[in-house]
Amino acid sequence: MAELAQFAKEHISKGIGRQTDFVFEEGNGCYVTTADGKKLLDLSSGIGVVNLGHCHPTVTEYTQKQCAKLIHAQVNIAFSGPQIDLIKDLQTIMPSKELDTYFLANSGSEAVEGAVRIARHSTKRQNIIVVQGSYHGRTAAAAAMTRSKTAYSAGVGPLMPCVYTTPFPYYSQLLMQPDASEDQMADYCLQRLRMLLQQETAPQDTAGIFVETVLGEGGYVPAPAKFLHGVREICDEHGILFVADEIQSGYGRTGKMFAVEHSGVVPDLMTIAKGIANGFPLSAVVGKKKYMDAMPPASLGGTYTGNAVACAAGRAVVKVFREDKVLDNVAIRSKQFFDGLAEIRKKPHGKLIEDVRGAGLMIGIQFKSPTKEQVRGHVVKGCMDRHMIILSTSVFDVLRLIPPLTISEKELAEALRILDESIADAGKHFQI
Repeated sequence: MAELAQFAKEHISKGIGRQTDFVFEEGNGCYVTTADGKKLLDLSSGIGVVNLGHCHPTVTEYTQKQCAKLIHAQVNIAFSGPQIDLIKDLQTIMPSKELDTYFLANSGSEAVEGAVRIARHSTKRQNIIVVQGSYHGRTAAAAAMTRSKTAYSAGVGPLMPCVYTTPFPYYSQLLMQPDASEDQMADYCLQRLRMLLQQETAPQDTAGIFVETVLGEGGYVPAPAKFLHGVREICDEHGILFVADEIQSGYGRTGKMFAVEHSGVVPDLMTIAKGIANGFPLSAVVGKKKYMDAMPPASLGGTYTGNAVACAAGRAVVKVFREDKVLDNVAIRSKQFFDGLAEIRKKPHGKLIEDVRGAGLMIGIQFKSPTKEQVRGHVVKGCMDRHMIILSTSVFDVLRLIPPLTISEKELAEALRILDESIADAGKHFQI
């Protein structure tokens, strides 16, 4: 494996950040196997993509059959059967019947950029508001809208103009204590949003407000229902489109098909990707017809958008969610995970943990960082040394836990054991 990794490091751009030099050869369920035979429990799900686990047999079956029938059907030439069938399936899982018109694309960034075009064209306004800590992608417009860290935009400006930032109800960003109430934070952030519309971007110039319903790269922070309802009210008041970014939080990750369902708020547009096709490149903008159909012909499209094989994978995903009752497993495993983390917090090394938050199997652990050195690096390394993949996130000291939604009781118990031991080792380093 060392030779393969060395070749890759010499010939793959160093602009791609990478956690390890492993070369993955196989994936099965919650595990991946490296080229030298090391089997790793994967609590990253390919960063929230393989929600059904690696190489799910139903997804494999659907895509193999589609490869033998039709691989590429260019959307600007004709419709395709897989595209139409997928949209029929998607209609059954949408949070509202009002979200009934689609643009299929390839990546999350592309869906975000499509949503920007739709919001601007349908409102005839140019300005976009995003929340502090948000991540929307690395392409030109998406990078301009990303506020999780500067690494995604440093040195490549000028970026797309007309993007404004409003605070998000997250105690670390608001310089509040961890026990600050959700209502207090939501009220403050809504007040600041109204002030932004008075001081920086006039409502009549503002096309859309983009909100990650759970901050991803910003720290795995669910948006309080009060905040989302307040944003919806402000959008309705001024004719601004409310765009829910569900790229990471969608597809069962938080215990419902889409995280926005926890609040009951219906967005005007919604961007989805990652778990939609369990590893095949597919994304979508779904929205209310009056906005989606405001786009003139040829204003949306792309060579590979709505690829037939990816659409077949998307159909398989919906089938598995329905027939295997995936959301039921998420509810059970979520309780097991949160209960296990509560037990870890009772131990001496649990004092390192400042906050545990999230929903379903989208969980963030924030550490106290007793020194300038962050705890999470030690925990990530400790988990990797014990053959488990785990990810950090945010400019704050945060771990994110995103196992496949199909993870078993035994697998999750093993994950908690490894996590416990790794935090204990970090506790020795930080002398807790």
